[in-house]
Amino acid sequence: MTTITKPGIIATTTLAALLLAGQASASDALVDADWLQKNLDNPKVRVFEVSVDTGVYERGHIPGALNINWHRDLVDKERRDIAKKEDFEKLLQASGVDKDTTIILYGDNNNWFAAWGAWIFETYGLGQQVKLLDGGRKLWEAKGLPIDTAAKEQTPTTLALPERDTAIRARFTDVVAVAEGKHDIKLIDIRSADEYSGKIFAPEGVKELSVRAGHIPGAVNVPWGSIVNQDGTFKSVDEIKKIYADKGVDGSAPIITYCRIGERSSHTWFALKKILGYDVKNYDGSWTEYGNAVGVPISNPSGTVWTGK
Repeated sequence: MTTITKPGIIATTTLAALLLAGQASASDALVDADWLQKNLDNPKVRVFEVSVDTGVYERGHIPGALNINWHRDLVDKERRDIAKKEDFEKLLQASGVDKDTTIILYGDNNNWFAAWGAWIFETYGLGQQVKLLDGGRKLWEAKGLPIDTAAKEQTPTTLALPERDTAIRARFTDVVAVAEGKHDIKLIDIRSADEYSGKIFAPEGVKELSVRAGHIPGAVNVPWGSIVNQDGTFKSVDEIKKIYADKGVDGSAPIITYCRIGERSSHTWFALKKILGYDVKNYDGSWTEYGNAVGVPISNPSGTVWTGK
């Protein structure tokens, strides 16, 4: 085994991974822009863009990157759920992903939906193959690195996915039990302070999806943006650990993250699970589900009841 050092991150990998491009600067969770640029033509590396703005890919993307449309490709088209195994499997097969492919995800908005994609890849057993491009699209463009508009064809594979791993997904009944004090699990609300307090229902310019504002009782507020640098990269391991430890989250108890619809909380899930190694689940129902439920406890320091009043 060989140890690779990246600023703020120490990870262990195999010699096979080190041989990508002749040298490695990738951790178990992240790759930097220089590493990715050297590996764009590596047949064992597949790059996917997963952006909030689903049209940005066509306007230009990392050369060779394939597009995952979160509206269409990461969800079940018949029910509110993540993509069905057979649908996700077909997508990855057509994209040339195999059991030994290193999968790099990146996107806009500091990798919000790329991290959600990483969480879904993890639920289907591909977590060890997936890494985020640290800094995402924002940093790639800031560095003036190549952008392309061509769509690269791939040789299909026969990849077979396992059944979903439910161990990394929290459900409504799980968080209600925590809110009612039945489990010793740390809840992290990663939304803004105003969303957490109930002052607002959703970020500015975003449609309100819940009829009540506030947060799940017992949840601590650690906005997702507090763990990233100005350039969109994650802060160092020590900095991230301290940010959560200051809120009473040190990895000694299981954790559940949530936000509004599950994508921002996936970013925090990624940091806690893949970078820090904590036991954490993502509640993708998040406040959209919980804030619309009947008969559950809600904490609302701002005193709002209906539509901000």
